Amino acid sequence: MANSVYLDHNATTPLRDEALDAMMPYLTARFGNASSPHAYGRDAREAVESARDSIASCIGASPSEIVFTSGGTEADNLALRGVVEAHTKSGRAHLLTSAVEHHAVLEIAHALEGQSCTLSVVGVDRHAMVDPDAVRAAVRSETVLGSVMLANNEIGTIQPIRAVAEAVRERGALFHTDAVQGVGRVPVDVDALGVDLLSMSAHKFGGPKGVGALYVRRGVTISPIQRGGSQERNIRPGTENVPGIVGMAAALRCSLAEMEDASSLLCDLGSYFASHLHTTVQGVHVNTPEHSVPGTVNVSFEGVDAELLIVGLDMEGISVSSGSACASGAMEASHVLAAMGLPDELAAGTVRFSFGRGNTLDDATHTLGVLDRLIRRARKHVPQ
Repeated sequence: MANSVYLDHNATTPLRDEALDAMMPYLTARFGNASSPHAYGRDAREAVESARDSIASCIGASPSEIVFTSGGTEADNLALRGVVEAHTKSGRAHLLTSAVEHHAVLEIAHALEGQSCTLSVVGVDRHAMVDPDAVRAAVRSETVLGSVMLANNEIGTIQPIRAVAEAVRERGALFHTDAVQGVGRVPVDVDALGVDLLSMSAHKFGGPKGVGALYVRRGVTISPIQRGGSQERNIRPGTENVPGIVGMAAALRCSLAEMEDASSLLCDLGSYFASHLHTTVQGVHVNTPEHSVPGTVNVSFEGVDAELLIVGLDMEGISVSSGSACASGAMEASHVLAAMGLPDELAAGTVRFSFGRGNTLDDATHTLGVLDRLIRRARKHVPQ
């Protein structure tokens, strides 16, 4: 869009040219089904396996440990339901997660609670940080899986995943992390993190929508949550999305190659934006902690309706969010902000600005100026 400023990269990112270029042959002439035995099928299978090798190397995994899915939500559902169902044959299981997880984890966790397991939800501090000791105290002898996200999609908080994973795994349980907001943006190595399962989604790092993957450590037993063919080692049936998988691998390779420079730039942009907010706009509370996903700035504005502010910014050509895009349109306060203990009046005025590839200092400066004008106008018309 002309004259627009896109500051919602935590929701989705623009498709990289490299990803589109890699995908195009498989959207046109090289259209084979990767399960077919003929030349077209073998060509598609080779592309899928090459992408699997590439993605695995990017996170320190083996190719056989990568299971392709339709995205982060399916990967999260497969991890939680797959592990719980594989471990409930000998008795009722226990599942552990945190209060600030993405809905893709929380919804399936609560669904499983009503079907086949008990559930513990660990709270967080005012920065949405999980305490490994609180996790350790919540683990039981019947715990089969703990799931805590690597990076929070609303606040940007990066969790101490290795310590949390150790607290779960030292009791013999498995550990999963939703790394959708982390892969391609911060360094991710499955052995360094100490995880058994890890979810990722291509569109968060310049890949196409509708494709993701679940890392499943060798030796971990997981039940399929769909029934059909024998694709993906009988874990995830269905014809592979060959163009999407190829595009995902290309985007991840590019993201890792640029990560150091991109992180430095986005940290600078986020810091500049947050610090100048305090001098430009009155009544501002920055909720994002120092240790967070580069470029994420979650802000609460006193006496402002976030939904109206977002609409006003959109009319000015500036795209931002009130939190998770999956919860857009919902008027209730974000569960993440509630778990942090943010007062309702501040939660109602909370906006997420997430900078990414292509953003500049001019974008930040322009947005600050527009914010000042819109907030002054909004507060002027608020009944006293």
